[in-house]
Parts: sequence; C-alpha cells; structure tokens
Amino acid sequence: MSGVIVTNPPKASEKDVDALSAYGVATVHEALGRTGLLGPHLRPIQQDVRTAGTAVTVLSWPGDNLMIHAAVEQCGEGDLLVVTTTSPSTDGMFGELFATALQKRGVRGLVINAGIRDTAELREMRFPAWSAAVSAQGTVKATGGSVNVPVAIGGQIIRPGDVILADDDGVMCVPRERAAEAVEASAARTAKEEASRAAFAGGQLGLDRYALRETLVRLGVQYRSYADYADYARDEAGS
Repeated sequence: MSGVIVTNPPKASEKDVDALSAYGVATVHEALGRTGLLGPHLRPIQQDVRTAGTAVTVLSWPGDNLMIHAAVEQCGEGDLLVVTTTSPSTDGMFGELFATALQKRGVRGLVINAGIRDTAELREMRFPAWSAAVSAQGTVKATGGSVNVPVAIGGQIIRPGDVILADDDGVMCVPRERAAEAVEASAARTAKEEASRAAFAGGQLGLDRYALRETLVRLGVQYRSYADYADYARDEAGS
C-alpha cells in the first residue's frame, strides 16, 4: 500500500469551530437535518467531555500505526486526529505516547475507527478519545498509508479541515463549508429547545406543544378505558 501525505489543507475557521464546540453532537446533528453522524460504534473512553476540532485524517493499514506517526507532524493547534484503516481492525493503534506528542502540538483529541489502549493514562492526561475498540494488542510500523486525504467512517466522508464534534453521545462531521451554517442552525435549535424546556417545566405536554394529538387521530390510534380494552381483547381472543 503506497500513499500520500498532504500538507496545509484548507480548514474551517477557528471561530466557527469554537462556536460549534458549545453545542452537543445531538443538537448539531439535528440542526443539520440529521446528517454527519459517524455511527454508534465510536464510544468515548471518558465521560462528560465535549470537544470540536479540525480534522487531520489518517488512512492506515490494519495493525500498523506508521501513518499516525507521520500525521503527528501535520497536526497543529485546534486540530483533532481522525484515524481509520483500509479494512476492519481492533488492534490498539494509539496510546499515551502518541497523546503526549499531540498534546504538545495543541491537538484537541482523537477519533479512531480501530482500537486504542492506555485508556487510564489518557484519562489521567485529560486527552479525550473516541474509538471503535479498546485493546492492548500492539501494532507494527511497516506499511505506507495516507495523511490528510478523504476517509470514510460509518458511511460519512471526512475531509481534512472538516469540523469534528465529539461528546458522550458520539461523533459527527460538519463539512468545512457548512461550519458557519451549522453554528447558526444550532443556535436556532438551542433557542427552540429552551422554549420547549420551559413549557414542559410548566406542565405542558409534548402531545399539545407539537400538535401530536392530530397525528394520533390520523394514524387511527384510539383512547380506550381499561375495562373497554379488556372487553375488546377478550372478544378478539375468542374470535
């Protein structure tokens, strides 16, 4: 497997990335029409952490972390490293030594569609990471790959410089051209949710706030008393 290391790709603006970091993955995902989610298999090794950064992407051979070493050089302040492999892998390709080097360069975290190890040390370092597996299985450094090329995870394409958001709910990608739009849409959705939260705290039901009673009627859902339903169920069982 040969490859390429692309230098200085375009990136989303730092202003938009920092603004998006204030919103949860679920909020931004919904605000952008339920797009960009990288799937439920990527789970955090820590809790109560939310981050956002510009993607530095890595395409590696399974069980080989050579290209992560190459990617460190391409990482800078505000980036977030995104690693995937050419075929499924659960080997522990990333650990605390990598994290030490990345922290020094101002990298905000890791998303790896493979295995990770040294999780206790990473939590102690406060280096956030999301992975498809946790494994002590080591790797080699023997096969070429690529850095800062488009990669696919969970059916989504991630390009270098796109915005990666990650929290306890999962990981998503916002295309760099849509970062400002995502900020605006997320702010609007947050305002809408705050209004709904206040209404629910005041006793209003979702059935009424979202006009869902009409939906129930349209779908033929009926209200029945317990006694009426018991008679109905008995009649159905006997027929």
